[in-house]
Amino acid sequence: MAGLQNYRIAGLQKVVVVLMAAACASAQSPAPSFDSSRAWEHLRQLVAIGPRPAGSPAIEQARAYIKTQLASSGLTAVEQAWDDRTPLGRMRMVNLAVTIPGARKDRLVIAGHYDTKLFRQFRFVGANDGGSSAAFLIEIARVLKARRNALTIEVLFLDGEEAVNTEWAGTDNTYGSRHYVEVAKRDGSLASLKAFLLVDMIGDRDLRIRRDLNSTRWLTDIVWDAAKRQKLDNYFISETTQVEDDHVPFLQAGVPSLDIIDLDFAAWHTAQDTLDLVSARSLQVVGDVLLAALPQIETRLTAPAR
Repeated sequence: MAGLQNYRIAGLQKVVVVLMAAACASAQSPAPSFDSSRAWEHLRQLVAIGPRPAGSPAIEQARAYIKTQLASSGLTAVEQAWDDRTPLGRMRMVNLAVTIPGARKDRLVIAGHYDTKLFRQFRFVGANDGGSSAAFLIEIARVLKARRNALTIEVLFLDGEEAVNTEWAGTDNTYGSRHYVEVAKRDGSLASLKAFLLVDMIGDRDLRIRRDLNSTRWLTDIVWDAAKRQKLDNYFISETTQVEDDHVPFLQAGVPSLDIIDLDFAAWHTAQDTLDLVSARSLQVVGDVLLAALPQIETRLTAPAR
């Protein structure tokens, strides 16, 4: 009887050891890394839908795809829908937001647009301009869900970045970002938004991202320093540019903001913006750099005020 009892105790001890080892392994396992093959498949699926301008049935299909893919990662996308006035009349637009809780309720927003520009003269599928940012955000959301985040992170898919008319002028652009900021001001949620990171046109095979002079200097420095540490500074170059994009409404509202964009893309707003001119490698570069920069951004945003 004593022998049987000792056997049972020894068996239980082994079970405990195995469970503790598994728990330790789970606690120490690193968060998943950005997987450009996943991002590329999202990009391929979005481009297969075809042109996806704001207010179209096709952007509804794109939205459904994005929500389904996020759900497969255990994330729920919340719609922010509204009707906006455009040169073509009132148009229904929808931002999508996914919230990933962090140690603090203060938020860091990582955003990009998922609409494509409306062209009637040719078929514009926007592999780089609209497709690359949306595909990137689906994948980065999956990665960040498994990461220990110092701040709550919101992954934001913006509608209506593109001008509805032929030219970018006046208020015929950045519909989604302007609406988001207006709502955040009204409901008080802008106070918890500590920084805004924008990705746009990041799929160019010949990726060369310049420092945007409209962006917040300290955010730019952190990201470019991360690129240098990752030995990817041949993609994040020291040359400068000045960009108007979805980050401008956030900057105007006092939110530190950065635009990661490669505007040096010969196929920009042409029928040639197709999959053959974009690259999974470029998506990987931006994913690696952004994830490498996040700890320094979090440290800056969580440091005690002096």
